[in-house]
Amino acid sequence: MVAGLFFISLFSLAVASPATRSNFVLHERRDAVPSSFVKVGPAPTTATIPLRIGLFSNDFPGLEETLYAVSTPGSARYGQHLTLEEAKAFMEPTTESLNAVTAWLDSHGLKATVTSPYGEWLRVDVPVSKANEMLNANYETFTHIETGKQIIRTLSVSLPEELTAHIEALHPATGFGRPLTVGRAPVVTASSRPAGNITSDAVPASCATTVTPACLQAMYGIPTTLATQKTNSIAVAGFIEQFAQTADLKTFLTRFRTDLPSTTTFALRTFDGGSNPQGAGDAGIEANLDIQYTVGVASGVPVTFVSGGETFSDGALEGFLDIINNLSGLATVPQVLTTSYGEDEPDQTAANFNKLCNAYAAYGTRGGSILFASGDGGVAGGQSQSCTNFIAAFPSGCPFMTSVGAVSGIPPSETAASFSSGGFSRVFTQPSYQTSAVQTYLTALGSTNAGKFTPTGRAFPDVSAQGVDFDIVNGGTLEGVSGTSCSSPTFASVIGLVNDRLIAAGKSPLGFLNPFFYANPGIFNDVTLGHNTGCNTNGFPAKAGWDPVTGLGTPNFPAILAAALAL
Repeated sequence: MVAGLFFISLFSLAVASPATRSNFVLHERRDAVPSSFVKVGPAPTTATIPLRIGLFSNDFPGLEETLYAVSTPGSARYGQHLTLEEAKAFMEPTTESLNAVTAWLDSHGLKATVTSPYGEWLRVDVPVSKANEMLNANYETFTHIETGKQIIRTLSVSLPEELTAHIEALHPATGFGRPLTVGRAPVVTASSRPAGNITSDAVPASCATTVTPACLQAMYGIPTTLATQKTNSIAVAGFIEQFAQTADLKTFLTRFRTDLPSTTTFALRTFDGGSNPQGAGDAGIEANLDIQYTVGVASGVPVTFVSGGETFSDGALEGFLDIINNLSGLATVPQVLTTSYGEDEPDQTAANFNKLCNAYAAYGTRGGSILFASGDGGVAGGQSQSCTNFIAAFPSGCPFMTSVGAVSGIPPSETAASFSSGGFSRVFTQPSYQTSAVQTYLTALGSTNAGKFTPTGRAFPDVSAQGVDFDIVNGGTLEGVSGTSCSSPTFASVIGLVNDRLIAAGKSPLGFLNPFFYANPGIFNDVTLGHNTGCNTNGFPAKAGWDPVTGLGTPNFPAILAAALAL
């Protein structure tokens, strides 16, 4: 957990305990159980809920204003990233909020721990019977149909009236969240993968069917020159006992990066009791993919595998929250964080998503770039499912991170991968940095898919990269994998190498990427072929400029670097 985890001190509180009987105000409600779950019955009254309580930050609008000021080209404050303490001054709750919530918990015989470096997240273990009483709830047991995993949730939860101005988010409550799984997109075989037009002798002919680091370097102009700045780093998120193997990395480098020492490796950081065992059978496809394509493409940039344990109860929200809190507690955050997991917006609550998204904004003010795979369900969310209206993936809908879609083929004939998730959030409104680009696309789209998405929502993905038929080494065996899980570490490597050059030139790392990206659409290879699918439709077509399947396009390293150095 976050360094400095501590119990809230009660001796200095000067507020009176709340009345034993409060007037409750509905905090959130879910009208129906998600289709992927089935209700079992009342939760055992003695079962314990690890209740997370998100308090309102004292000045999030001020932090958001700061984020854009330090991230927008042309701003007088561009690149002037905040320290941990400076970000905390915006993000921490007021003393009034902390005292009120602590007194409420104390009146129920409970003590909470602070679980975030900014102090706005608390955790308290509560028996179901007590949770029902203090939240006017009815916690029940539900089973996830696909995995059989059981969770405890309620379809409505309320707060004492005097706490509504202090508590922003609660979990677990009405947010279900599917259990994290490693979902691979359909692997496209060599015979069916679009070959594209090979236009440069620099791109090996084999790249038309199988992607390796050499392919990415040739396609996107990614240098092989070793990075020099040891203060620069890329963090790779690891969940659900997906372990990155040093032996597999050595084999991968020996085969695909003969110019790098085969001993090149990665650092390890753990949270929530995580580990990274190296025994036979411990190899994880997702972890190996992400590590091999960061270490193997971001030549010489220090890479850290951040491995989470299973101490959080379930779902992506908790894992995402814990890893960002863990890294945000560092004096200097990793300049790039790439994650190849996600969930769907309808599975969680807007309040929980907002609270997590705010943590990403704070990370951006610290100089960190957050990249997520957009998902592999096309317009049907993070993973393909039955639907009528389009489903947005999360965290891709958060405006304070960068969503990465997938393509195949060789520039300039790259084609959108049909599984690449993209669309419009129903939770987050469209940020100003992308309004013009999105409106241009919507005008060209016309009435296609009208009514199936929210055109004023935050649009994603922002960018894309190769994501079909990557060669990896897993458990000593060469395997081919596909998905936006390939695309995010690829793009993260590009940013890691750009940051290396920026730091060497005495400049700040890029930090929150999107304002810079949308202000410089010419630094990408525009993708105008293909579409994504889902919900019994052809989804969104790729078009000139930004589109909700490939974003602004794929990276052009020399152009990105030149634009960054010119800031």
